[in-house]
This record gives sequence, C-alpha cells and structure tokens, in this order.
Amino acid sequence: MFTGLVEGMGTVVSMKKERGGAVLALDLGVLSNGLSLGSSVAVSGACLSMTALEGSIASFDLSEETLQKTKFSALSSGDSVNLERSLPVNARLGGHFVTGHVDGVGKVVCVEKQEDFQVHTYRASAEVTPLLISKGSVTVDGVSLTISELLSNKEFTVALIPDTLQRTTLGALQPGDSLHLEGDMIGKYVFQYMENLKLKK
Repeated sequence: MFTGLVEGMGTVVSMKKERGGAVLALDLGVLSNGLSLGSSVAVSGACLSMTALEGSIASFDLSEETLQKTKFSALSSGDSVNLERSLPVNARLGGHFVTGHVDGVGKVVCVEKQEDFQVHTYRASAEVTPLLISKGSVTVDGVSLTISELLSNKEFTVALIPDTLQRTTLGALQPGDSLHLEGDMIGKYVFQYMENLKLKK
C-alpha cells in the first residue's frame, strides 16, 4: 500500500528485455536505505518487487503483463522515475490509498504555466474514465493529485504546486507524454458494485 506522496526520483540505469519480460535497474539513491530483497516500491505509480540490490542500484523483474499495461517498455538509461517506498503501518496517510496497480496509460494534452504553478490537462484511458470525479483523487505517475475539473473527451485537469513540480517527474512533462493512471481505490469498489447491480436487473 502507498499514499501517492512521492519520496524522490530515481534514475534508470538499464532496461533489459528478457525472454518473457524484462529487468529494470534503478538508482534509488538514499531511498535504497532500509530496503531488502522483496521490498515493494512504487515506481512511477506501479508497485514492483525488488529482486536485487547492490549499493543503491535496485533491480526489478517486469512481466509481459506489466510491460503491456505500463509505459515501462519505453524507458531508457538516464530517464527519471518517481519513487515511493511502501507505507509503514504506523505512518500518517497524507495522500490517499494507492495500491500501485496501474489502471491505464493516459496522455498529457496541455501544460499551462501560471508563474511558479502549472495546470495540466490529461486524457484518461477508457479503463480509468469511469473512476474520475471532480475534486476526487487520482494517481498520476505515482503522485496523489486532486482532479480540478472534468472535461469532455475523457480529459481532466489538475493544478500542480511548485513543490510537486520540483520533486517529481511531473514538472518535466510535455504534451504527448504518457502517464500511469490509477483511479481512487474506494471509487473502484463503488463502480464495480454499481455494475454488478446493473447485471442483476
């Protein structure tokens, strides 16, 4: 379980395709402290299990399913990713409940700069659209955000403060870039419940 409060950014060391999947190596920097084999880390919003750790360099096995449902296959050496270690039981929940299960890949439509702040417009995938509500929570590349406004054509806006722009990869986004999107966990259960009611009628 995660909160969507990104702890820092890591750097892609290598992305090696292997039969049936791939191995992603990341430099976690100081965020490698306290981690061990099997530790869960949210990498740009996707929960991955660490399979090796040498110094601050961690490796993660990516299945074909993960490669198909995320943008990881496009990663290359030097790229930055958002990082969050799993939530300790006794920690404060400052963001919202984030599972690290990417629901879909969206796109950046527009980046509007407002001095030190920015307003971004994103287009959600079909899997994510039913889970979005105005002023509700959404996870974008691992960052817990509040939806400012729901627009037409599966688009929504978010307002980003300077700290978020500086401490996460969202500050470097450009129109056309891909995004990992995860809908609010509570919203998923409500949506599924309502869909099941429809089937029973």
